[in-house]
Amino acid sequence: MTISPYNRNAQAFFTQYQSLNFEQVHRDWISQLNGQGGLALDVGAGSGRDALGLAERGWDVIAVEPASELRRLGQSATSEKTIQWMDDALPELARIRKLSYRFDLILVSAVWMHLPPTSRQRAFRILTELLAPSGLLVVTLRHGPGDGERQFYEVSRAELDSFARQRAVIPVLLSDVRQADELERKDVWWETAAYRLPDDGTGALPTLRHIIVNDNKSSTYKLGLLRTLVRIADSSPGLILNRSDDWVELPLGAVGLFWLMLYHPLVLKHRLRQAPGAAGYGFAREDFYELEKLSPLDFRVGLALSEEHAPVVMRAIKVASANILKNPAKFTTWPGTNRQIFEGGSSRFPIREEPVRLDKKTLEQFGRFRVPAMLWDTFSRYACWVEPAIVNEWVNLMGSWEIRYSMDTFHQALQWAEGRRDTAFVRKMVEGQLSSGSVECVWTARNLRALSYDIDHCFPWSRWSNNDLWNLLPASHSANAAKSEKLPADSLLKAARPRIIEWWQRAVVGTDRESQFFSEAEAALPLLGSSPTVDCVFEGMLQQRLRLKNNLQLTEWLGM
Repeated sequence: MTISPYNRNAQAFFTQYQSLNFEQVHRDWISQLNGQGGLALDVGAGSGRDALGLAERGWDVIAVEPASELRRLGQSATSEKTIQWMDDALPELARIRKLSYRFDLILVSAVWMHLPPTSRQRAFRILTELLAPSGLLVVTLRHGPGDGERQFYEVSRAELDSFARQRAVIPVLLSDVRQADELERKDVWWETAAYRLPDDGTGALPTLRHIIVNDNKSSTYKLGLLRTLVRIADSSPGLILNRSDDWVELPLGAVGLFWLMLYHPLVLKHRLRQAPGAAGYGFAREDFYELEKLSPLDFRVGLALSEEHAPVVMRAIKVASANILKNPAKFTTWPGTNRQIFEGGSSRFPIREEPVRLDKKTLEQFGRFRVPAMLWDTFSRYACWVEPAIVNEWVNLMGSWEIRYSMDTFHQALQWAEGRRDTAFVRKMVEGQLSSGSVECVWTARNLRALSYDIDHCFPWSRWSNNDLWNLLPASHSANAAKSEKLPADSLLKAARPRIIEWWQRAVVGTDRESQFFSEAEAALPLLGSSPTVDCVFEGMLQQRLRLKNNLQLTEWLGM
């Protein structure tokens, strides 16, 4: 796509786009919104005019703009609205796809003519894969001569209709699909094409139901692998290494680590059978039983392990990872076939008698594990529904092998080790800062020295159990009580940005907690990258806030 002219002439394009309003440009399809809101994607957002028009109608919007100068102007003009800006572009939309969002509306306005014909079919497929059930895709097409500086290609609605037939999306009839150019440029006219996805279009849920309910199981391993992947998708989306059209690639060590956290209480605490008979388990060698001295929370992602415990945990992860590849990954197949659903490969590396941090880089050393993209997106979006189905089947399976225990015992053993709502260590950090200066409430900017204060889980613990350092923030008692279990609104979180970042810089950066802070954020927050900064962490928080709002439908808090 042509990007450089939009950077060179950013102010001129910004002024031109802002000379028209959202209703003028999009009056032919606005009625399709039916007064609803939801999650919208504005591809090629330019000045932010359309993103702003949608936000003012109650939509949460992600605005994608690859031209950095134009994006800067647009971001400044829309900073007061619930709009997240991202550097991304068609045909790949690689960063957007890593977020595993599904959009109720995707707007591609004045962009399609920049795409080479060879890229369009792929671009259309990716756009339709990003649609939520009943989601609407709107593409505006520019016809007429170019301006001599930007690259334009001929476009047609017939081509889009042919792509739509291949993707099983339904054309939406619009009353007036051809429009004159609002800027009155000679021989330029516009055409609008709109398409709607009738259902999720992936077959992911029937596939999951087959694995959970119908597939043959000689142990709980297949259920264990599914639940492990659901947990990673829900709590640690930042662990993704790569994403293609078909696959999401994870560190094999992360799969092994979450597996150990899952089976630790079942086998070491509750002594519950995970297969019929009295045979042992392939993943449970000597090092796994050594983990009985630890809690699953002692070896979660992001934590540092001592020289005493690191080799034991690393060897246990290695054995578990190898067993996952040899057993549940190998024998979990597509319905009616012998084709594996999951793929992976291990790597050889020495395990040394030295401390180690369980971060993304360390977990990648064990190898890589691949999950079909459509299943991963379902894990991410529907974790709160998929996981209970897995647990219910797991309980039934254990009950068929062991009749001495009640169903309550099985359910208790299968509770994920979330830890407790512990803010004591961050409270000590606040007290340390107060002893030498002042600390502000992140939500109200009031000085906490003269107030009773709390440590607030920015994203509520009751709905997303996360005790990471980045999620624990100093707040006045009154603000924390008012916020309660609500999610901070986008505008409120953005307004608190300077205070949140100042808190991190004072209390965390440059201390012995810094590595833990960034390792936890790298795993839990999407799109953080390999060289995170506190600004990157905050941008990741904005994306995670939007993800929680749309996946869990949380109530928002607008502040005091």
